[in-house]
Amino acid sequence: MGMFKFVKSKGKELIAERDRVAEKAIRKEVEDLGLDDDLGGDFRVLVDGPKVKIEGKVPDHATKEKIILAAGNVNGIGEVEDIMKVKSKAKVADSIFYTVKSGDSLSKIAKKHYGDAMRYPDIFEANTPMLKHPDRIYPGQVLRIPGAQSKA
Repeated sequence: MGMFKFVKSKGKELIAERDRVAEKAIRKEVEDLGLDDDLGGDFRVLVDGPKVKIEGKVPDHATKEKIILAAGNVNGIGEVEDIMKVKSKAKVADSIFYTVKSGDSLSKIAKKHYGDAMRYPDIFEANTPMLKHPDRIYPGQVLRIPGAQSKA
């Protein structure tokens, strides 16, 4: 649980002028990515200007983090408040959220956080279905890096 910051001038162009339309657009993005498959009807998106609140029960931590990213990597959104509950009690390695900088690549990010550039597929997999190709990342985009050891 918590609040996650995003670069609100970056991301997908989903947000319309009104918060209700924005809520539907973000919910549709989550659905289009297939992240709602195990949520049933227990999932809510509330938008208040640049802030999104996400409520519901999710099957696991990976799905929870992907929903946060899907909602936050939208133009006009600056914060995502996570009040989702995880059904699975399985122990998972912590993920960090990393904001892509100009000149970054997944291999460069993997080198920084894992000490091995060849682990870029781990980052790509952790961010699918939001990422369609390992070379298609952009500055300001937020990615999840599971099991990362920051080498900043």
